[in-house]
Amino acid sequence: MKSNNEWMSISDMMSGLMLIFMFIAISFMIQVQSDKDKMKEIAITYNKDKQELNSDLHSEFDEDLIKWKAVITRDNSIVFNSPSVLFGIGKSRIKRQFKNILNDFFPRYINILYSKKYKNEIEEIRIEGHTSKSWKNSLSQDEIYLKNMQLSQYRANHVLSYCYQINNPIINLSKKWLEQHFRANGMAFAKLKYLDKKRTIPDNIKSRRVEFKVEMKTEEKIYKILKASE
Repeated sequence: MKSNNEWMSISDMMSGLMLIFMFIAISFMIQVQSDKDKMKEIAITYNKDKQELNSDLHSEFDEDLIKWKAVITRDNSIVFNSPSVLFGIGKSRIKRQFKNILNDFFPRYINILYSKKYKNEIEEIRIEGHTSKSWKNSLSQDEIYLKNMQLSQYRANHVLSYCYQINNPIINLSKKWLEQHFRANGMAFAKLKYLDKKRTIPDNIKSRRVEFKVEMKTEEKIYKILKASE
């Protein structure tokens, strides 16, 4: 028969283990709550910055959007929708009319994004080239995809190159910053526009477009917290 001292020792050990597990559980719950609080704070900041940027973009460009055939979306993308203005069919060379638009648009755009209010909160400014899901010649589906991917990348690159070289004081001042944040992506027909709500009839005109998109650093902060909590 075990002595009372032995039973007391086992009992004390079990109590100690329970306390350890309890402290671990409490620490985990505190960490989870801390992550939730951080995410909530970042989400609130992100939403506020996003709304303010949207308001500033509208204030600056609303009077020009119709003549440019452009729109500003809720996520602060600026979409140039008129393919006949942008490029020739199957070509990546920027048309004169679109160059004139970019000469007006891009310095004003960067004047907003490079301001003290936003420049330290911006992760990336991305030009996206988008195409329809067709090609003028009869090709296989693989060839149609690869041709459109190449075309969309060339178009995005040419727009970036042209914007970067605009001779304007704000562009010249912000070039080092642009080198760190300015990117060009060809999207081919990955994000088609549709004529119907069921998304069965592609809108070939609006699918052929150029978008200027802004990614805020708060998005990256949320991603890091989610990765850390996995």
